[in-house]
Amino acid sequence: MSDRRFAARDARIRAAEAEFQRHVPVHAGNGEETDHPFVCTYSKALPHNKYGEVDPAAYHLLLRALATGSYEDFERIPLADTRKLVNPQAGLAFDGQGPDPQALSMPPAPRIDSAQNSAEAVELYWMALCRDVLFTRFGDSELVAEAATELSGLEDFRAPKQNGLVTPQTIFRGDTRGDLAGPYLSQFLLKDIPYGTLLIPQRQDTLVRPVDHLTTWGDWLEVQNGSEPEPDERDFARRRYIQTPRDLAHYVHFDALYEAYLNAALILLGMEAPVDPGNPYNFSRNQIGFGTYGGPHILSLVTEVATRALKAVWFQKWYVHRRLRPEEFGGRVHQQLRGQREYPIDSGVLDSVAVKRVFEKYGSYLLPQAFPEGSPTHPSYGSGHATVAGACVTILKAWFNESHILPDPVVPTTDGTALEPYAGADADRLTVGGELNKVAANVATGRNMAGVHWRTDYTEAVRLGEEVAIGVLREVKESTLEDAVFTLTRFDGTTLAV
Repeated sequence: MSDRRFAARDARIRAAEAEFQRHVPVHAGNGEETDHPFVCTYSKALPHNKYGEVDPAAYHLLLRALATGSYEDFERIPLADTRKLVNPQAGLAFDGQGPDPQALSMPPAPRIDSAQNSAEAVELYWMALCRDVLFTRFGDSELVAEAATELSGLEDFRAPKQNGLVTPQTIFRGDTRGDLAGPYLSQFLLKDIPYGTLLIPQRQDTLVRPVDHLTTWGDWLEVQNGSEPEPDERDFARRRYIQTPRDLAHYVHFDALYEAYLNAALILLGMEAPVDPGNPYNFSRNQIGFGTYGGPHILSLVTEVATRALKAVWFQKWYVHRRLRPEEFGGRVHQQLRGQREYPIDSGVLDSVAVKRVFEKYGSYLLPQAFPEGSPTHPSYGSGHATVAGACVTILKAWFNESHILPDPVVPTTDGTALEPYAGADADRLTVGGELNKVAANVATGRNMAGVHWRTDYTEAVRLGEEVAIGVLREVKESTLEDAVFTLTRFDGTTLAV
């Protein structure tokens, strides 16, 4: 037993030494906070003036707490109302497995004076306008066609295109090859979930009165100051499959962060999908995996990686980037177009058809929100949902054979109460890897469809989560006796063996 104690200690030291050798990243913001103080960075829940601009003294107290890490300094940050800041101290936490949360980095977020930021904002305004269009009817919708036309003509819109154009087939999708195959929604958000002796249909509750929020200046300003509006009333009796962007936003409003990926793991295990060729028990004559490289192992691993991912992205959110939320940016757009204030906003969004359509519908230039409270009270970049998605999906892509074809793909019926076969030309080409990439994109983009995140909050954060998961996989491999090799396709399309 004494030898085992030393071996256990040595294993932990080896893991720590391996992480210690990791390249030390440079954490760089985009410079907005210095160039345009108090109007280009996150400040929700702090006190604001009548234009929605943060009180400088309050913001300086936030910066002081982030700089010192002192509990007392965090307690001195003033709030304007009852809503509290979400967990800024998590960004300073350590973790006992995988990379240190501060050992990974994200590139600077797009600045609000850039064409890229304008393009992302225009996409968000179109997402809000298209919230109630059925995913299965994107190809028939005049509104979606108008959105695709404008997005195709934007100067720096970095999203999937066909022959250089945004189309109803590519609009609002993720940027991997798997994202563009088959229906908009991943099969892992539609298929029944085998959960022990239960078989759980993925019909979710609906909203009694689905409406958009924060479309008037008074409501918007109250929420920026931290008020907590009454929640939307949910209809728990009228359930249906996800059909629209609003449905997807509703799903990601209430999901447990690893929910979709635990469900995906259960679905794959239930259909006895083949594991990665490098799983050591593929070659055993008389053993199967269980606590290592078996069902219980993957079911715990795919969930426990989530909190490691959150700590990494919380450091990026609070201590590096502090990107303002889309709804905050919408307030800047509104004030500028009304001639009340002048901000360093790229003209692409100010001149957009999408913003004009929102004004025609609501009488303001604010970005309509799917949630009464708008965004959570933490900065936008990167997305917590997206980082967790990247981490969990990477674990699943390493565990299962990505090239396996998913049988019998489905889509919701027109009324959303049942499923029917997907009859597209690529119905026999939906792979495990592609649909896992797609479920990550669906969940992350669902937050964009709600109006609470930007495209790059998703596209960069899934890559951050991927790095967290790869670090965890390396330590899993080193801590077990079996000779395992995990192989996975990264979000950039390259292949990695761990």
